[in-house]
Amino acid sequence: MGEIKKKVKVEMRGGERNSRVLEEELEAMDMSGLGLEKVPSSPSINLAVISKLDLSNNNLESIPESLIARLLNLAIMDVHSNQLRLLPNSIGCLSKLKVLNVSANLLETLPKTIENCKALEDLNATFNNITTLPDTIGFELLNLRKLSLSSNKLPHLPYSTSHLTSLRVLDIRLNCLRSLPQDLENLVNLEVLNVSQNFQYLETLPYSIGLLLSLRDLDVSYNKIKVLPESIAGLTKLQKLCVLGNPLVSPPIVVTEQSIEAVKEYLLNKMNGNGKEAKKSWIGKLVKCGTFNGSMLNATGKEGFLPSKDYRSIDGLSSPGYLGMFSPKRLFSPRHHFAR
Repeated sequence: MGEIKKKVKVEMRGGERNSRVLEEELEAMDMSGLGLEKVPSSPSINLAVISKLDLSNNNLESIPESLIARLLNLAIMDVHSNQLRLLPNSIGCLSKLKVLNVSANLLETLPKTIENCKALEDLNATFNNITTLPDTIGFELLNLRKLSLSSNKLPHLPYSTSHLTSLRVLDIRLNCLRSLPQDLENLVNLEVLNVSQNFQYLETLPYSIGLLLSLRDLDVSYNKIKVLPESIAGLTKLQKLCVLGNPLVSPPIVVTEQSIEAVKEYLLNKMNGNGKEAKKSWIGKLVKCGTFNGSMLNATGKEGFLPSKDYRSIDGLSSPGYLGMFSPKRLFSPRHHFAR
């Protein structure tokens, strides 16, 4: 059954050596790279104490429901590079699962029961044939920090994805994405967003992308995007912006080839230079996303956006001082979730 490691604690009492197993932990079961076509059974092994299971690089077409249901303390599960078309529904029994790697299989969806894996922090489902995800996955996996879905066939992400408030990394490149969820501002901890190489499918980005307060790395390269949202000018922590391979008109390529600051300055000037009606239209779009209340005051006390010389104040519009407008209590109420 592969390499099995056990820990045994020995208790000493009254000078007499009393060997007693206080904790017997099956740390890892490694059956990777064995060319397995089915998972071997071994009644002598207590599956309930396994914390790591590696079945990667085999020829498995399925994993027994009964096997998964008995892995009550599993924290890490790696089944990448097999021939899996479905994951067992009993995966929902893995309440302590933190890392799940199902990449390089033949999966077309993920079971809805995966929403019961409340402790999950890292989900890697790259290089599959996934076309849909469970609709409410984002409302349940609130500890998820990294979601890797690149190289699939997803046309869109569920609305609930925008409520993965612990998410740090979202990789959805090389899909068939036609749009992104509107309420991206709820991803308050997102640092890396990669939506590149959706090629002819992705033509626009939501205005709420400019309200990802923690975003440092944004890759939207090789899509069909012609216009970047002006709200990107407010991404104060952004360190890397890749827009190659898009038919960009605004900002023009001559600007994007300079620097991130040049792009921000262009978008900011556009934001402030399109006239009063254009500004109202821009605010209206953000209000539609549920982001702003539509009335903000500039340094002069008048309604509207700040002039470009006060660019520093745009930081304030997306600073913690304004987080009250989209507090967790307000954002995650059932009425907010399904309001249209």
